[in-house]
Amino acid sequence: MANVLDVVRRNQESLLQEWLEGIKGGIRRRDLIDDRELKSQAAEVLTMICDAPGEAALDNLNSPPWQPLKDLLASLSTTRAVQGFTPSETAMFILSLKGPIFGLALKLHKNDVDLLFSEITAVDDFIDKLALHTTDSYIHGRDQVIVRQQEEMLELSTPVVTLWDGIVALPLIGTLDSARTQIVMESLLQAIVQTNSRFAIIDITGVPTVDTLVAQHLLKTITAARLMGAECIISGIRPQIAQTIVHLGINLEDVITKAKLSDAFRLALERSGRSVTRNSKSNGPVLSGAREQ
Repeated sequence: MANVLDVVRRNQESLLQEWLEGIKGGIRRRDLIDDRELKSQAAEVLTMICDAPGEAALDNLNSPPWQPLKDLLASLSTTRAVQGFTPSETAMFILSLKGPIFGLALKLHKNDVDLLFSEITAVDDFIDKLALHTTDSYIHGRDQVIVRQQEEMLELSTPVVTLWDGIVALPLIGTLDSARTQIVMESLLQAIVQTNSRFAIIDITGVPTVDTLVAQHLLKTITAARLMGAECIISGIRPQIAQTIVHLGINLEDVITKAKLSDAFRLALERSGRSVTRNSKSNGPVLSGAREQ
């Protein structure tokens, strides 16, 4: 392979053009990457291969001389995972380099079949390892993107709303698990501190079912809020959920519960020394404001 590498170094520009033509003639996503960026990435990869020291062994991709190339491919693969490329398209970017290098090896050893076979086998194995590394890096990068998106969705699905001065509400939608409970707890406690709230309403109208595990998560959140000086009220207790709680023997005796969010809000206003009055000039009931009694 040393001889082939020497030829690659001497013909780097022509090899790059042939490589790019092969990519454009095969799997090419013009909607995700333009020609300039594609050429820049291919040129950088080819430069890394050409700049490898003479002692770099093709059969040991884990050796230190190849680490810069592996780091570059890992970065490119992660970027392509974010851009929307498929694993096959990402791997083909490297696999399409085989043809141009095979052509150089044929020109170099066309009169020695045994040596040509040996060189092509070494190049083929080397490129395959690079493609596998690229695929592994792509999957790792995609997993990171999925985890980050899940975390962002969890944060968006647990908004804390300020209903009134000193009263916040946390509407929950979907199933509560350990990971989401931690985010719920952190969001609620942070809102309590920032707004200096004395009352926190946890609305579970959007929670499909309440089992023992969900109840435990709710109780943990309520306990944490109490330690911060806030009284918690659970709203959204539907008949089905009430029956389930009784059937499971879940103890919510120390927790204030209400059927509707409006009822919980009214209770929080009363306990904070406020009352809601009806505007006599209005044609219907309106929330005109809250006054200190």
